Amino acid sequence: MIACVSVTPRATPYATNACRSRDWEAVLLAACRVLEAAPGPRTLAAVARQLGVGAAELQRQFRARLGASPREYQRALRLRRAGQLLGQPGGTLAALLAAGFGSSAAGHEDVRAAFGVSPGRLARVPVLGGWLGLSALGWMLMAATPRGICWLAFGDDPAALVADCAKAFPGAQLVDDEPRLWAWFDAVREHLLLPRGALELPLDVQGTAFQARVWQALRRIPVGATVGYGELARQLGEPRAVRAVAAACARNPVAVVVPCHRVVGSNGQLTGYRWGLDRKRRLLAAEGAV
Repeated sequence: MIACVSVTPRATPYATNACRSRDWEAVLLAACRVLEAAPGPRTLAAVARQLGVGAAELQRQFRARLGASPREYQRALRLRRAGQLLGQPGGTLAALLAAGFGSSAAGHEDVRAAFGVSPGRLARVPVLGGWLGLSALGWMLMAATPRGICWLAFGDDPAALVADCAKAFPGAQLVDDEPRLWAWFDAVREHLLLPRGALELPLDVQGTAFQARVWQALRRIPVGATVGYGELARQLGEPRAVRAVAAACARNPVAVVVPCHRVVGSNGQLTGYRWGLDRKRRLLAAEGAV
């Protein structure tokens, strides 16, 4: 079952001088575990009391460091659980309640807002719209949820591209959706040939809070520019998270629109690229990057 939940992170300072002495990484990890283990919604005040911190500061640190509020994270958890439970024996109502929604109405509202379909329909047929065609970088496969693009990949073998997408979204049905996706698809193809600026296309990508922050930062790198993994980590306020930044780039599910190809080694050399170093080199050359 697909559960592509979008969380839009914001780049904000991490901590004031007054709270730098506290190990907020450990506090936030504990907060995430508390929320993940809770069978239902937990108030910010209750979580803060359990962890021995102030509610206002917990809220601020959570959003600044993880890119979402505790409330948004709880909503994402409920939607992910609903995506996993819908379609299993027991019915829609049981699935929504087991996922942590307080009522059937609340569950229907959140599921419809996140997925664009009712819980009943989501339970019956998990569907991704897809469009496969040729581009300047070979075969290109685009897949999208009702909210936006969740997959964009290049390859030499169209069957292998479809198989990779199926692995990324197990249980989903990829159906031809040319009427909706063709304009987005063609915009990407045109960008490959004549990159003028950022590709402002709707996205619905699934990842951790940290990955979401990295992917958002990648979208801010202008055409023709490159940045090192270490510099990107410093921009995110995580100078020691170079490997985590590299891993997030490697797991980027949407090529070009999230331009991970603009991240290079500290010495300027090209490093790994999910869709091949030759494609990375050609993308940077087209953009005039040094």
